[in-house]
Amino acid sequence: MPVKNYSGSSTVTSVADNAASVTLLAANLNRRGAAIYNDSSAILYLKCGAAASLTSFTVMMVPNAYFELPFGYVGIVDGIWASASGGAARITEFI
Repeated sequence: MPVKNYSGSSTVTSVADNAASVTLLAANLNRRGAAIYNDSSAILYLKCGAAASLTSFTVMMVPNAYFELPFGYVGIVDGIWASASGGAARITEFI
């Protein structure tokens, strides 16, 4: 019989844009999902994994882009912006 994994709570955080790779979400075995919004004026290169770079990334998020982590992914999420322009990644992690 299938088991449904509902989320009962969430954690909301912000990570300031940075021209060096930074961790957006630590690995979390309890994660049910996550939503990330790029409110920076710079492109965010987001990686489902460690050490994001401008050439090693999962998804390129233009300014004002929204991304949901793939179902079941509980690993680290890193990001790097094309430049530090004063914005942030707005993150909601569902647990």
